[in-house]
Amino acid sequence: MTHVKKQIEFGPRPPGSTELEKTRSYIVNELKSYGVPVSFDEFNASTPEGNKKMINVIGEIAGETSGVILITSHYDTKFYKDMQFVGANDPAASVGTLLEIARVAASLSEKPKMTYRFVFFDGEEAFCEGWDDCSRDKNPDNTYGSRHYADRLVANKEIENVHAMILLDMMGYKKLELGRDTSSTRWLQDIIWKTGRELGHTKIFVDRDEGVGGDDHEPFLAQGVSAVDIIQLNDYPHWHKATDTIDKISSQSMKIVGDTVLASLPIIAAHERQTPRRSSAQ
Repeated sequence: MTHVKKQIEFGPRPPGSTELEKTRSYIVNELKSYGVPVSFDEFNASTPEGNKKMINVIGEIAGETSGVILITSHYDTKFYKDMQFVGANDPAASVGTLLEIARVAASLSEKPKMTYRFVFFDGEEAFCEGWDDCSRDKNPDNTYGSRHYADRLVANKEIENVHAMILLDMMGYKKLELGRDTSSTRWLQDIIWKTGRELGHTKIFVDRDEGVGGDDHEPFLAQGVSAVDIIQLNDYPHWHKATDTIDKISSQSMKIVGDTVLASLPIIAAHERQTPRRSSAQ
């Protein structure tokens, strides 16, 4: 919750803003304080609000094998010209949870089987009001950072090493209930939901559909990477509203998701890949 408060103190944090730069510095300093090496994925994006420099932040805990598990969140807030949108749940809660997962994972004495890579995506939110209002063919107005990072992994021939991608987004609501995103990879989703229930969170990890309609996991699914979106969108009443403030979220909700993801990581690493990786040409 301290991480959440800090982000909100910076104010609205759209891409290219001083406030997002402060958030990025905070994320970097936290990761380094855990002993997690940090790198950056910088790029320029053409948006409806002009050209924007965007920066994905990447922290990594090296594993015993070449396999990689991505644990991710976006860290930008949606751009509004006439609204003070501080994004407590979207995305301060998921950023805070991801930082805490990284801290705990870095503190473990045993080296993980696979590398854990923590990626904080810039530019997830659309600049226009609706998700696809300003999207054009092959130029969506959303998911700028995740699309660029997925393309980079393909270009560098690293995509073959990515075993799984876990996305945290809007999972800090004090009335937390997580349905199953219908586009997510089932085996990966099954592991996380089963683990959450075994930890006693049967009322949180439920078996109803959660229709998302686009998020940062989709560029990875398009490249054949198994990916899951942990999100409560359909029944979060403060989505993209000025009321998405810190009183709507719960440290307990963030802890439940963080504990579940951490407990799931070794199981995910041990899971055999069941489908061949799609090549970049497909």
